[in-house]
Order: sequence, then C-alpha cells, then structure tokens
Amino acid sequence: MIQMQISHELAVELTRNGLWLDWGVRMMRVAVILAGAWLLRRLLGRSLGHIRMYAVRAMDRHGEKSSIEIEKRAATLISALSKLTGAVIWLVAIAMALTEMNFHIEPLLAGLGVAGLAVGLGAQALIKDWLGGLLILVEDQIRIGDSVTINGISGSVEEINLRTTILRGENGGVHIISNGLITTLSNFTREYAYYVFEVTIAHGGDVDRALEIMEKSGAEITNSAEFRPLILAPIEVMGIDRLAEKGIVLRARIKTVPAKQAVVGRELNRRVNAGLHAANIEYPNPTPAP
Repeated sequence: MIQMQISHELAVELTRNGLWLDWGVRMMRVAVILAGAWLLRRLLGRSLGHIRMYAVRAMDRHGEKSSIEIEKRAATLISALSKLTGAVIWLVAIAMALTEMNFHIEPLLAGLGVAGLAVGLGAQALIKDWLGGLLILVEDQIRIGDSVTINGISGSVEEINLRTTILRGENGGVHIISNGLITTLSNFTREYAYYVFEVTIAHGGDVDRALEIMEKSGAEITNSAEFRPLILAPIEVMGIDRLAEKGIVLRARIKTVPAKQAVVGRELNRRVNAGLHAANIEYPNPTPAP
C-alpha cells in the first residue's frame, strides 16, 4: 500500500503542468546561456584578430624590430590569450547553467578548493609546466613559426601552450615538450640567422682557389634576384678552420633573414661544389670500408 501511494503521488507530481513548464523555462535559459557563451567566444576571437592587426601596425609604425618578428610575436600572444579567455568563458557559462538547473555549486566549489589543494601538492610538475609556459610568453623566448632546438629536439614551433610547446620536425614528426622540462633552448630565427658553411678539401689542394670559389659563390647568391631578399650581409669567408687528418677544412658563413638559412645554405653548397669540380679541386678520399 505504501509503495502504491508513493507511486501515485510521484505520478501526480510528474503530471503537474507547472513542473514541466518550470523545467522547460530552465532548459531554455540553459540553452540561451550556452549559445551566448558560444557567440561571445566567436566575437572575442574576431576582436582579438582585429587587436592583433592593430598591434602589428602600431609596432610597425614605431619601427620595433622587423615585420616578420612583430607578426610572430603578435600571433603567439593572441593564440595564448584566445585559449585562456575561451576557457574562462566556458567555465562561467557552465557554472551559470548548473545554477539555472538548481544545482548548488557552492559546496562543489568548496570541495574543489580542498581537492585542488590536495592535488596541487602532488601536481608540482604540472605547476612547473604552467610557470615555464608563462615565462616563455612573458620573456618572448620563442614564437609560433620560430625554428628552434629544445633539449636537443629541432623543429618549427607550431603551438605554445601554458603546459606544453609543440614542435614540427623537418620529417613531419610532432614533438610535444613539457615547458617545465625545458633546460636548453636555441632559437635560430630571432632577427637574423647565419648559415655556417664548411668544406673539406684534400691535402695538397689549392686552398687559395677554393677560398676564391667560396667568395664568388656567395657573391653570386647575394646578387641573384631569387636569393637577394633572403640575405642580409655578404658572405664572410673565414679561411682555413683547421687541418684535419682527412683534409683541410675551410669555413665561411652568410647572414640571412630568420628561418631562411637552410634555403640559402643549400644553394651555396650546390654552387661551391660545382666550382670546386670545375677547378679540379678534390675532396679527401673516402675511408675504405673494413
């Protein structure tokens, strides 16, 4: 009898028009909140895009660094700011939606605070990653699009998050590195880059002629229409770097715009190789296989 009475009361309660109307209104409010969050996120994304263009133009007018450096710096900061603001908007929207559905979030927030303290004590590595990511952004150590080597791993920076930095290797591989574990960082695309050129010729080879070929090849690249925009200074031929067991090592370097040193270096290699062959200057004999 008691079970039948409870079931009857529950059925009466569920069939009450006011109950369904109240829940319908609440669900509509939740839908409006979520839609508003989505719309606000989209509008904020567009606003950040306009802010990025305005900041780039302003810094460009003041002559602060090169246009490429300014663009990469702006892209990096806007990307990080977009992710942070997006997370805040959705957290606030979810909290408002739960409140509309009569969920009391105060005890939940209090519980999360206590749990967060306990987790924080065991999540020191995560906090270290966040601090490392924040320092990378604030100190402008690297930017999206930079060519870098981090902890011995080389690649182009695709993303900079608070917890991780993502590199794309030359072979297409993606390297995800925790910011808190970064101990050594080399950036090859800050303002300018150098391509360091070395060639080893056989002992007894015409060193002066080889140096002339290196100088001439560098001058040809600098004066060519294709490579002139990529080169910031003429080739610097340093001469004989060392006398090795296998031959004489000659060294030079050429200054290029950021991230273009490899492109210029490959063409320099091609031209110097052709010049050495034309002058009959030989490379050392390869070591015979055992």
